[in-house]
Amino acid sequence: MTAKLVVTAIGLLLLALVSIVLTLWVTWNMQGGAAAVNEAGRLRMQTYRLALILHTSGNGAEARLLARGFDESVALLRQGDPSRPLFVPWSEESRARFAQVGTRWEALRGRWLDEHPDPDLVAESAGFVALVDGFVAAIETQISRWTAVLQMFQLALVGLAVASAMAAFYSGYVFVLQPLARLKKGLAAVQAGDLGTRVEVDSGDEFGELAAGFNAMTGTLQSLYGELEGKVREKTQRLERERQRLADLYEISAFVADAPTLDALARGFAAHLRRIGRADASAVRLCAPDPGRFVLVAHECLPQEIAAAGACIERGDCYCGEVTAHGHTRVIPILDGGRPTLGHCGRAGFSAMVSVPIRVHDRLLGEVNLFYRHPVELSHEDRELLDALASHLASGLESQRAAALEREAAVAEERGLLARELHDSIAQALLFMKIQVGLVRQAAQRGDHAAVERGIAELETGVRDCYADVRELLLHFRTRTSAEDIEPALRTTLQKFEHQTGLPAQLRMEGHGVPLAPDVQVQVLHIVQEALSNVRKHAHARHVELRVCSAPHWTFEVHDDGAGFDPQRPGSDATHVGLRIMQERALRIGARVRVHSAPGAGCTVTLDLPATGPAAAPAPLAEALAR
Repeated sequence: MTAKLVVTAIGLLLLALVSIVLTLWVTWNMQGGAAAVNEAGRLRMQTYRLALILHTSGNGAEARLLARGFDESVALLRQGDPSRPLFVPWSEESRARFAQVGTRWEALRGRWLDEHPDPDLVAESAGFVALVDGFVAAIETQISRWTAVLQMFQLALVGLAVASAMAAFYSGYVFVLQPLARLKKGLAAVQAGDLGTRVEVDSGDEFGELAAGFNAMTGTLQSLYGELEGKVREKTQRLERERQRLADLYEISAFVADAPTLDALARGFAAHLRRIGRADASAVRLCAPDPGRFVLVAHECLPQEIAAAGACIERGDCYCGEVTAHGHTRVIPILDGGRPTLGHCGRAGFSAMVSVPIRVHDRLLGEVNLFYRHPVELSHEDRELLDALASHLASGLESQRAAALEREAAVAEERGLLARELHDSIAQALLFMKIQVGLVRQAAQRGDHAAVERGIAELETGVRDCYADVRELLLHFRTRTSAEDIEPALRTTLQKFEHQTGLPAQLRMEGHGVPLAPDVQVQVLHIVQEALSNVRKHAHARHVELRVCSAPHWTFEVHDDGAGFDPQRPGSDATHVGLRIMQERALRIGARVRVHSAPGAGCTVTLDLPATGPAAAPAPLAEALAR
């Protein structure tokens, strides 16, 4: 483009310079011709003056002066004067006319400068002037020609200017505007999102290079955009897979946490894993007590004959059950004619199986099997997902096991509590009655009827007390608490006490504290019931009051207006047994039992709970009881 512009500009400049030079040259010739016309006019004037001088005075000196001026004018016309400028625009006619003038002057000059010029020479001056006029006319003719040439040059300059303007406009349109319009159209298309737009390259100039650069740019953008779309699509798919994995993990976590039983856990996990792994069937196998066996505990879409035949398999008998504690998730192709196996999966149409170990802390709990009727490949992310799901199942199995152990421990603890209750109350009563039966037998053998009657009365009293203890135990174990408030349970306990004894019992609540935990409420109720039992057995009271204060910490006081006793002096075994039972229960919840009593002044049993809730016993139970 630069070369074109330079060539065009140089061409136009050369044309303008040539035109200007030609115009100046023509103008210079015309100026010289005009000066020559003036000088030739002087010849004519000098001829008239010379003729006039010769005719009037015949002054030879003045005539010679005029002749010398005439000679100078002729010489000037012949030679010219560039400094003026002055020169004759010579042509054949002007040269002929000038030659005639010169020849005629040479002929007349000598005669006119003679001392006695011929009077007829004056008359000949008119003919000489006519020759000079012819010479002037020839010069003017040539000047007219130059004037016509100058006009032609001027018209040519006008035409050149018009043509140059048109050429400039056309060149600008062809070489500048059209390429710019194509580039603008291409930019608009790119702005609209069409990165496949290309601009036609029809020249090798700057606009051609610009168009080529634009095409290269759009090609690069299209490539980058295509790669970007692919990357965005790939990233979106990856994020969607990650989101789905997280959703699957959350779903399995929630399911495992809410599974009520081991069977529900195994069955639900098999169904979820078959859907997540997009398998045709799934199975969950757990290690049997015999480490070489695997038991099928749940399956999903597995044919019934396979489930029945593979309910329990030995390690190494088939592809199932080959997992180890340090194994990893693997894909096992089911090939007919391979190493010896049970062959149930192959006959059912399965062609591949995925084995996922269930382990926790390097301890193998079992495996999960996914069955496929087509070949399958697992990516690293798929293996990680399956391992994570299997770890959730392992955690769920451990939770189920821990819950079972906890329930077993709770049953054992309840049985121990029942045994202690029976030992501390009914067993002692039965021992007392056994002793009384022996005494009655001995009295009967001696014939001591009074002793027999006393023994039978003691037995009736023991049976009645034992029956009361049984009813009291039933009352203890049937008592239910509220997770929010212990007051209803306390009122129910006092109502049953009133019904059994006929004594009025009053409950007084004070303060608004933090509710007690359910397990603490149970122990508190048992301690209160034990205190009421002692009142029923030993106090001979007329009124009982239960005062409860919940702030700043929970305290429970059972007060009666009975006979009372001296806590420092040994009393009945039943009384001490009841107090020991209450102290044992209080130690379980980190509480403390205090007894205030005096003979004839009633008794007050106070249970103090720690201000921040139940704490661990400061010492083992045996040591605390020993002190």
